[in-house]
Amino acid sequence: MSLWIKICANTSLDDAQLAVDAGADAVGFVFASSPRRVTPEQIADLVPHLPAGTEKIGVFVDAGLNEIANTVEVARLTGVQLHFDAPPALAAQLRSRFGPQLRILRVLHFDAANAGGAEGIFSDPSIDAILVDSRTAAAVGGTGMAYDWATAGKTLFQSAKARERRLVAAGGLTPANVAAAIATLRPWGVDVVSGVESAPGRKDPAKVRNFIANARVADRT
Repeated sequence: MSLWIKICANTSLDDAQLAVDAGADAVGFVFASSPRRVTPEQIADLVPHLPAGTEKIGVFVDAGLNEIANTVEVARLTGVQLHFDAPPALAAQLRSRFGPQLRILRVLHFDAANAGGAEGIFSDPSIDAILVDSRTAAAVGGTGMAYDWATAGKTLFQSAKARERRLVAAGGLTPANVAAAIATLRPWGVDVVSGVESAPGRKDPAKVRNFIANARVADRT
């Protein structure tokens, strides 16, 4: 299977369509406190203009089952990204409610000092993929900062492959470094926010196109 590419934190139809036209598999929308935040109603108006085959992923932070489920239904999402230390039961509840057609991603903030902390997430059968991101004291995503790829590749990503788990590389990716990240980590997918923006919440067309093109070339080679 070819590399899965998600362009996240879209705030307009133009930006989401740009990602689709450039070859993204998925577009993401942030439903959490952020300069990139959108509402379910905004995305409900936007989604019908996007191809049915493009995944529409909602990103949630510190949200409960009812909030997430309501947003999925109103915004017509095809997937959710639990970008926080979600209770173990949450993914299972979402799976029970929406079935296998809803893609469920769970974030793992990589810490080289605690590379073994993924065991609980790896063993969760309700999760389709694990997004490995960086974080700062002020932000849980969209930080523009990369983690230690060499350490993550030798520990987390190799372990994931052995366990047949899908890992998505995120955190500090740009058009200039995505090929190196793919070569080092060999992820199932990649996810980008700030690395393809001209400003928070605004995509740079050249950066989006170059990111996807460079990722595709790196995946093939």
